[in-house]
Amino acid sequence: MSSIGSDLPCVASAEVADPSSIKAAAAKVGEHLGGSGLNLLINNAGIARPKSLDNETLESMSEVYTTNTIGPMLMGQAFLPLLKKAAQESPGSGLSCSKAAVINMSSYAGSIEDMYVWDFGQVVSYRCSKAALNMLSKCQSLAYKEHGILCIALHPGWVQTDMGGAGSFKPPLTVDDSVQGMLKVLSSISEKETGSFLDWEGKVIPW
Repeated sequence: MSSIGSDLPCVASAEVADPSSIKAAAAKVGEHLGGSGLNLLINNAGIARPKSLDNETLESMSEVYTTNTIGPMLMGQAFLPLLKKAAQESPGSGLSCSKAAVINMSSYAGSIEDMYVWDFGQVVSYRCSKAALNMLSKCQSLAYKEHGILCIALHPGWVQTDMGGAGSFKPPLTVDDSVQGMLKVLSSISEKETGSFLDWEGKVIPW
């Protein structure tokens, strides 16, 4: 499920591997907004399969890529009318999350230049899908900028979650610290950052 962010309670869920589910969620959110636009779309859905390169399969790669990369693309397409409406309703020419924004939850593991914690786990399909998501975020930033919509890829940190904390190693970051950091970043970014790959502290991550 992807988070549909604004000052609204959760009004719809979407299975991001199912285009019809995404379209239904967008329609339900639009109905709930009653003619207003959507300021913030956070594509938070993500899965990982702990496979090495030798053990990677077509099925695993396809499943992970569909959820982690294709899903955010379809979400952006489905919610674009609501995001455009929010941008049109907001005065001023600058970009911000309070105007209209797409935030794709990426991962440092998607950095090609810096192969983050490779020795801890290869997770090849996950790395490939997040690298592709970063490119999608860049493409969205260029395509949606003319509509007044900010787009970034955001790494939440290595967080103590069910997915991030699998195995005996405890990740260094708590959920609360990650969330507080990301909220601070989202409140401060502008058109200067659109198309960027940032972490939960606002630091630029190498592509």
